[in-house]
Amino acid sequence: MRVFTSLPQRHWREVAPAARAAEAAGFDAVMTVELGHDPLTPLAVAGLATQRLELTPSVAVAFPRSPTVLAQQAWDIHANSGGRFVLGLGSQVKGHNERRFGIAWTAPAPRMRDYVRALHAVWTAWETRGRLNFDSPHYKLSLMTPDFSPEPTGLPMPAVTIAAVGEAMLRVAGQVGDGVRLHPLCSRAYLEQVCLPQMMEGMRRSGRSRLHFDVHGGGFVCTGPDEATVAAEVEKARRRIGFYGSTRTYLPILALHGLEDLSARLHRMSVEGQWDKMAAEVSDEVVGIFAARGTYAELPKAVEARFGGLADSIDVHFPPETPAGLAREVVADIRRIPHTFAGFNTNW
Repeated sequence: MRVFTSLPQRHWREVAPAARAAEAAGFDAVMTVELGHDPLTPLAVAGLATQRLELTPSVAVAFPRSPTVLAQQAWDIHANSGGRFVLGLGSQVKGHNERRFGIAWTAPAPRMRDYVRALHAVWTAWETRGRLNFDSPHYKLSLMTPDFSPEPTGLPMPAVTIAAVGEAMLRVAGQVGDGVRLHPLCSRAYLEQVCLPQMMEGMRRSGRSRLHFDVHGGGFVCTGPDEATVAAEVEKARRRIGFYGSTRTYLPILALHGLEDLSARLHRMSVEGQWDKMAAEVSDEVVGIFAARGTYAELPKAVEARFGGLADSIDVHFPPETPAGLAREVVADIRRIPHTFAGFNTNW
């Protein structure tokens, strides 16, 4: 199983040392998130500081960005890292698109399908020096002059992975994406019974192979050197489960486990502003549905039980004071867990 870890994003001078440490520990990829800071610049810094690591935002919000603008940012990181960039995309929810980014909202799954195809069209025009002519309901791109085209790289096209929760977006991920980034509020049952069938249907529609499709997550990993640290990580997961569970978008996941009443209760508490009381509603049993937990020695077995045979990659994060040898050992043990993904197939 492939293992990812996060990069620091607030202070860019911390990025290169963190990336080199992750590479030395045997991680497969370093990732960023789009919260309070830009998710792309730290990956560019990490690319110059490392030789092997995959570099990926997990995820960058797509719709507020022009496909051509994001295509150029991805192209430059991909080219300067020797082909190690993977573009993780997410749609974000309606409220954030309309009220944080100021853009009109449309059905996200069809729009994401067009967005990824627009990226492919732009990248193909650049690599082949051909004409750009992409026409879809959401994006129409027909102008790309030589002065605005970067040099061909001779590398495979950047892979694109898509964050997905609902069935329509899961099918889009399988149809046009090279992988999926599953939400942390995703159980093994939801992955097996809902996510994989929908992604496989998308792959069937486009003739893609599961061997070249990376299933990342979803769920929480709660670990540490001792039980006290693990317990503290479980409490963090409990709070996040309460927060996510209050959003109606995730009701189908909770409903699969008979937790409709919990969903309604958490949503009501969010409306009433009782954010600090939500975690108390999430039982240990519910945490167990969504999290793999265990000390470093116990973690590989817990990860295999929670994700094995379904997911290809997960996130694991170590505190900065973790001895390098210990981090290498834990990562190596997790990487021995078998998985399906055999590498991206993004040749032109």
